[in-house]
Amino acid sequence: MKFKSILLYISNVGVSTDFYQKLGFKVDSQDDKSVVVSLENIQLQLFDKEKVEFKQYSEIDPSNVGTFFYIEVGNVDEKHKELISKGLTPATTPKDWPWGNREFVIKDPDGYKFVIYKKI
Repeated sequence: MKFKSILLYISNVGVSTDFYQKLGFKVDSQDDKSVVVSLENIQLQLFDKEKVEFKQYSEIDPSNVGTFFYIEVGNVDEKHKELISKGLTPATTPKDWPWGNREFVIKDPDGYKFVIYKKI
């Protein structure tokens, strides 16, 4: 078994593409309804939630704002500064937590939360 990708519903392909590139993801493919980005061996498939058939048939907003994605980095504080220098606004500042991580949170344009962390 091999974990390949995660599907997320988004509001704007262009805005999300810009965000994920600044976060360090590579764009694998893109059209007016979706973009596929990757970081190492994980892909995110980002679909415009207004242009997918799921929305048309269910009339339900498919976004899941309760999801957190963890990305491990070598230096949390440097990554925080780097993202700010690229025009992004993290939701929190780096902090050491009792569970053994130094981390901060940044949200994508649709509210999905990415925890940038390093074990301490």
